[in-house]
Amino acid sequence: MADTSFDVIVVGGGPGGYVAAIRAAQLKLKTALVERADLGGVCLNWGCIPTKALLRAAEIYHYLSHPDDYGLSAKAVTFDIGKVVKRSRAVAARLSGGVGHLLKKNKVAVFDGHGRLDGKGKVRVEEDGKAVAELAGKHIILATGARARSLKGLEPDGKLVWTYMEAMVPEVMPKSLLVIGSGAIGIEFASFYRTLGAEVTVVETLPRILPVEDEEISAQARTAFEKQGMTIHTGTTVAGLKKGVKGVTATIEAEGKKSELAVERVILAVGIVGNVEDIGLEGTKVKVDDGHIVIDAWCETGEPGIYAIGDVAGPPWLAHKASHEGVICVERIAGLKGVHPLDVSRVPGCTYCHPQVASVGLTEKAAVEAGHQVRVGRFPFIANGKAIALGEPEGMIKVVFDAQTGQLLGAHMIGAEVTELIQGYGVAMALETTEADLMHTIFPHPTLSEMMHEAVLDAYGRAIHF
Repeated sequence: MADTSFDVIVVGGGPGGYVAAIRAAQLKLKTALVERADLGGVCLNWGCIPTKALLRAAEIYHYLSHPDDYGLSAKAVTFDIGKVVKRSRAVAARLSGGVGHLLKKNKVAVFDGHGRLDGKGKVRVEEDGKAVAELAGKHIILATGARARSLKGLEPDGKLVWTYMEAMVPEVMPKSLLVIGSGAIGIEFASFYRTLGAEVTVVETLPRILPVEDEEISAQARTAFEKQGMTIHTGTTVAGLKKGVKGVTATIEAEGKKSELAVERVILAVGIVGNVEDIGLEGTKVKVDDGHIVIDAWCETGEPGIYAIGDVAGPPWLAHKASHEGVICVERIAGLKGVHPLDVSRVPGCTYCHPQVASVGLTEKAAVEAGHQVRVGRFPFIANGKAIALGEPEGMIKVVFDAQTGQLLGAHMIGAEVTELIQGYGVAMALETTEADLMHTIFPHPTLSEMMHEAVLDAYGRAIHF
């Protein structure tokens, strides 16, 4: 079994790993990638992409369910959950194959199997417990991702209590569902199943849903979800789950009072934990804190020559953050000039529920707590012509500026297509745009993006259309 030498070895083929491998190859570094499952990782195969396919099906079903709003007619609209899932899996499979093509195109050597550190500068690749390759590399990037976090007494069993993986491939449509956790993953599944008719209850231990979002956006989201028929409990815990033959009885506790809720299925969406086990960290100077590898601004661990990127390296747990870290890490290894560390405050976040939620930068509360005097602008969807024409008048754009410098500190949105709009503010923040620059930017009419302009104007008392 001959050793194979590389400049860079990437362990993990998710959105962080495969992007890092391709960028390394572009920079003329001899590169290998080790992946134990499907190229594209959890995001492409069991996360970001297939869930969007599911949510798209739910969105179309939603519109077909009230065609009269658009002067149309459709009768006896139904869905086939098997076909919905089949399309979702086909989308994921197609893109996973595309990643393989890109790696081959860029001459990245791909090794199928489980990769683990095996001494300084070495990675051992195993399949079914048997060694299939022994690789040597000057630089090793750990991009092993993460898995769903479990809680004692609420452990998923894959049948009645689901993680995101089982929730993506239901064999039958549950009539009732409990979602534990109201972050992006929990709310997206709650939105999908509620749109298709399930009775959905969401339980969140914190005082509000979507807790990382701006408080106003979180409040609007809750109002919208409850209007759709969701039941939401905040400041509440699930004390236990009692499994039956066909369902689960959950014990819910709030303010010292307990109650029971019977549902057919439960989705556990309480965060993730990094895949740090069985990757050979023993005997290295790599530090692990709360289930994640500790890195510096350049993705370097405490062990020279070993780096970590993406979910295994901690929050924010987002695919685009992982990809960006991969590029930063590799360009730093290659010695490129002008490489900058990741600015976490400029990583946009998106939740693809209905209505959509998106944000970048500081919330209003966080900006004030950081010592900024702020100017805040808002603009509602109900005042935008394109939103009304789309039949999507619910939502808001909110911006937060530093009152003294005009620096854009944060932007927060809820409503139709805001996951596509948020990057406009992301670019503005990257370019260190001020309120004056945004005011003088011409936004096309009629578009939803006009609201982004109006929100800026509103922060300075100049809104035209509201």
